[in-house]
This record gives sequence, structure tokens and C-alpha cells, in this order.
Amino acid sequence: MNKLYVGNLSPSVTVEDLKQLFGERKLPLTDEVLLKSGYAFVDFPDQNWAIKAIETLSGKCVFFTSGSRKIQIRNIPPDLQELCVCVCVVETLSVSSGLAVEKLTGQTFEDYSFKVSYILDMDAAPPLPATRNRRGGRTSREQDSQPGTSAGSLAHRQKQQDFPLRMLVPTQFVGAIIGKEGLTIKNITKQTQSKVDIHRKENAGAAEKPISIHSTPEGCSAACRMIMDIMQKEADDTKVTEDIPLKILAHNSLVGRLIGKEGRNLKKIEEDTETKITISSLQDLTIYNPERTIIVKGSIEACCRAEVEIMRKLREAYENDIAAINQQTNLIPGLSLSTLGIFSTGLSVLPPAAGPRGVPSVLPAAYNPFLQAPEQEVVYLFIPTQAVGAIIGKKGQHIKQLARFAGASIKIAPAESPDVTQRMVIITGPPEAQFKAQGRIFGKLKEENFFSAKEEVKLETHIKVPSSAAGRVIGKGGKTVNELQNLTSAEVIVPRDQTPDENDEVFVKISGHFFASQTAQRKIREIIQQVKQQEQKHQQGTPVTHHSK
Repeated sequence: MNKLYVGNLSPSVTVEDLKQLFGERKLPLTDEVLLKSGYAFVDFPDQNWAIKAIETLSGKCVFFTSGSRKIQIRNIPPDLQELCVCVCVVETLSVSSGLAVEKLTGQTFEDYSFKVSYILDMDAAPPLPATRNRRGGRTSREQDSQPGTSAGSLAHRQKQQDFPLRMLVPTQFVGAIIGKEGLTIKNITKQTQSKVDIHRKENAGAAEKPISIHSTPEGCSAACRMIMDIMQKEADDTKVTEDIPLKILAHNSLVGRLIGKEGRNLKKIEEDTETKITISSLQDLTIYNPERTIIVKGSIEACCRAEVEIMRKLREAYENDIAAINQQTNLIPGLSLSTLGIFSTGLSVLPPAAGPRGVPSVLPAAYNPFLQAPEQEVVYLFIPTQAVGAIIGKKGQHIKQLARFAGASIKIAPAESPDVTQRMVIITGPPEAQFKAQGRIFGKLKEENFFSAKEEVKLETHIKVPSSAAGRVIGKGGKTVNELQNLTSAEVIVPRDQTPDENDEVFVKISGHFFASQTAQRKIREIIQQVKQQEQKHQQGTPVTHHSK
């Protein structure tokens, strides 16, 4: 491996600066120097020179940023924990941080072996949107020293930002990526400051293995480039003639936004990077594997450019999902949305019995309003006629499983005629059950390819409201219903000239994607509740004489 990654560069460093630095140390570079913002790739004539460069300059490069780099020291002796709060965070000069990690890792003190790792530099590394913290020009060091900041909150912030690059590589190249005694993978980890997990035990005997790379976007891209170079060299050495594409794994719920309307996003990436990109079929998805494979073909340089753009789109979609989930949890308190399996933040389609480390997936009963007084709601959801079999499943197994999972009654109404294009699914249950059942039906229709990869699943839902509340849903001059539509992105219609049923109720029609429909349903239920409360107050507080004439 003759190509090296040089990281943590100052933005002012030029190609000439790099060549001069290596030249002064009599380290011969080839003409190919690829300089990016904050890092570079340099080529050497052979592997021996590359190894010598690492030995000579690793942790000593004068063009590294002159700021500080945080490292985290864990597994501290109990008698020091009061001082260190179980996690010691120290700052070192950037030029010595690598040496500090290398020397401290595994060192023992009072029979405790230190565990040392880098902490993401919030100022040096480009952060995800809305997380940049430079108020008043404070440095990350000043922010971290503010009262109330703890190691726990720092770890939480890091976890929120972590969006790994998931690659799929041929099993035959895994050995070369790991290297003898793990030296190659250690070199990748060290040079790119990434955590690289090769899942060798997954899918025993499979032709391909997944790799997860945890780092900054730049670190992920650098590690990806090194892995691609290693695979290409191994292919050349073993006389493999086929081209080696870059394969990226992405959760199905993110892929539609990567593709874009009418495939525009994907086409633009292909044109800008001179690559050919294809995505695995929805038919390949299973309950246990909700990831799709993004296959990028082209030169290594072109594939790596495409990786940057693809991951940027996927990260944007992921952040939007996080924001949407945070918004939706306010609608239904106590509901753990990640258990539904229809969002990119959770890989499991079926809910676990408990959350991480045995934490219940919903809040305790004392804090869960649905366990106090669950009100049964009835929702009429319309699905394509051809999807009925998929929802029912073989011998009714799927619909039974769905009903148990959601805690709802789910029935499919008989067809009114043989040529109907839609069938009505009647769902009865409290708000949390409605959310789960409807969410899984939306997800199932997408999984079973009843909507194309470019389409968003949009369904029509009917709910009944008291006829006395219909006017409040519409609002004066249609103001309320228009605000509902603007707020939720759903189409909301209260058909005129309806005859109330035996319960003095009329239908409200809601059309839209899952989150839009859910938000509209909850807002309409809130209006109904307000009307009921006002009617109760009126009945309790109005003297009888007010009704006399």
C-alpha cells in the first residue's frame, strides 16, 4: 500500500507545502498529491517508503493544526473517580495526541488498565447541521468547561452525531483489509482516526461482508478510500479481472430521499462524479435486513467522490428523521418510535421486548397517559386492493401478528364490488395502537413494492367526528382546515351535506404520507376533545333558567 492519508491539516496548507515537508526529510513523493480541506492523500514509489514516512512524521508534522485535541481516559481507579468523575478528559497538543493515545492505552495504575480514545473535536471537524457550537467565539474547550457540562452529556452529543458509513466488501478481500496480525486495519484506523468494524461472523459463508466505519464524514471518506485501494491492489495481485464497485449499505427509509423526485438526486451525483449508480431491489428486503445496497461503478477516484455525495444525502435524511421523531414524540407521550421499525433510526422491523440494556421501550405506567385512561379510537384506512393479501399474510398470520404487536383490532371490510381499487381496513384501539398499526401498514406497502422506489406511500384515512365538531374542524371560512393542511402537509376534507349517522357523527377524510396523516389525526382529535370539554362545562355551569324563554 503506497498511498497515505495525511490528516488534521491546517486549511492554509498547500500542495507545495506538503512536497517541501516530505522533501526536507528525503521522502520521495510521486507527482500525485490529492489535497482536500483538512486532509490529503500522498503517493510513494513503494511500500517501504510509505512505512518510513509514517515512522518519520506520524504525530510530528509541523503543519498539523496548532490547536488542541481531546482524548478520553476511562477505567480510572475508584480512589480517583471523585476527581475524574469516572471519565478523564484531557487536552493535548494536536502534534502529540497520537503519541498520547499510543503510550497511555493499556498502561496500568493501581491494577487498573487505562482505556484511551479520541474525542471528536467539535471545532476542527465539520459538524452536522444545527450542532455547531461557536456562540460568542468560544472554543470547544471553553464550552466543555461550562458549569453543568458532564462527560455523560458529551457522550450523548457524540452519539447523536454518529452516522456510520456501512460498506459491503467481497469476503475474499477481508483478509487483506485486516492485514497480518491486524496491522493494515490498525493503520487505517490510526491514519483516518476512525473506528472500523469488520463483521466477519455475520452471514457465515456469504460472498460479501459488511464493514461499519465510525468517524467524521471526512474520516469515513478517507477510510473508504484506503479500503478501496487495498481491495484494488489485492485484486491486481490475485489476477482478479472484474471491476470492484463501491457498495454502500443504507436503511430503506433513507433511500427514497437519496434517489430524489424522478431520480434527480441520483442522476446529478452520477453526472457530477462520472459514475454509474444502481440500488438493490425492494424485493431483497426482509424483516431482518431492512438495508439496501447502493452500487457505485467507476474509477476509484470517481467512486470516492460519489461516496461523499451519497453519504451527505443520507445524513441529511437521517437528521430530518431525528427531527421528525422528536416532533412526533410530543404528539404521543411515552411512545418509543424506534420500536416501530419504520424509521431509519431503528434497524429492527419487529419491536424488541425492551430498549437498550433492558430499559422498557415505553415509559412506566405512572408516566404513560395511555395506560391511565386509554380511549378507543376507530380509524378507516384505505389500501390498494392488490395489497390485501400481503397485509393478511399466509393463513392470516401477518394480520394476527400485527394486531398483537400494535394492541389493536384490525379487520378488512368486505369489498363492495368485484372491481373496487381500494379496500377498507378498520383499526380499533387507543392512540398508541393506532400509531403502531398504521405505521406498520404504511411500511408493509413500501416493502412489498406496491409503491415504486420514487414514490412516497400516501394513503387515505377516514375518522369520525361529532357533527357538532365538524364546523370547528373546518373553521370560519375554512381557516382551521387550511391551517391543518399547512401544518401537517396532509389533505384534510370535511365533505359537505353529510347526513350524520346513528351516533350523530360525520366523516373527515385525511390523505398523505404517514407522519402527515398521524399529525392531522392527532390535531383533529384535539379539536374534538376541546369541543367535548366546552359542551360539558356548558351543561354543568349553565343555569336551567337560561334555556327558558
